[in-house]
Amino acid sequence: MISPTTSDSDTHLMARAVNDLVRRTNLPVAFGGYEQDGAIHVSAVTGARTKLLDSLVVRATRGLGGAAFEEKRPRLAIEYRSARGITHDYDHAVLGEGISTLFAVPVVVAGRARGVVYCGSWSQAPIGDNVSRSAFGVADELATELRVRDEVDRRMSLIAPSESGSAVTGAAREELRESFAELRSIAANVQDAALRERLSHLERRLAALSSDVPEPSLDIDVRLSPRETDVLACAALGATNAEIGQALSLKEGTVKSYLQSAMSKLDASTRHAAVARARRLGLLP
Repeated sequence: MISPTTSDSDTHLMARAVNDLVRRTNLPVAFGGYEQDGAIHVSAVTGARTKLLDSLVVRATRGLGGAAFEEKRPRLAIEYRSARGITHDYDHAVLGEGISTLFAVPVVVAGRARGVVYCGSWSQAPIGDNVSRSAFGVADELATELRVRDEVDRRMSLIAPSESGSAVTGAAREELRESFAELRSIAANVQDAALRERLSHLERRLAALSSDVPEPSLDIDVRLSPRETDVLACAALGATNAEIGQALSLKEGTVKSYLQSAMSKLDASTRHAAVARARRLGLLP
């Protein structure tokens, strides 16, 4: 299987994750990389005293990280030099750096391992619950960001043919509206500023592709808050307040408040009227 090429933005995410590992685990050294063509290519290193870990290539199933990648579960070596159950193909780099304890956590996206992040110490250091939770959290957050990027790319490829000038109608329009609502819900948990801006750009494109001509009598300066847009986008798909709350991790009462605020801004007496006017204004697809 041919692996996707790692983008600059993905490389930036890995570098941030590795820095977070050091900060959140209090272990002195961390590194990580994505899988390409059956190997993990280390692209980010923090805290190392040598250059031996830079650009290290770890084959799947080999070494601690390769085992973690293949098994899709964390692997720990308290005393790396004498660790059993792993190959020691990369002792030159790991022991050359002086690492004694090494913890490898796979980055799993939609059931598929996409990379590995490592954190370690130059002395034997037990990995307690706090350290392991922090490492798992960093790996999970990176996996979430990658999943969102995958979804953005997928949605971008779906809407690309619609930009040829042909009208967007029927099933295609409903697909755009579902895409908009889904992207609004997943964007709420995105930490990366560049990705948030990319999502915002895509949302604007989705709205523009299927929006109706603005109604002259409407106030074109109406501005909905991000959360008002979120709940209205879900309401546009026919979701109940409870369903919207579940999708956006909000209390049902909070959803109701956001909907009422959006309706007020749009001078609409019902959620359906609010959705219709928001679409005419190009605020929703």
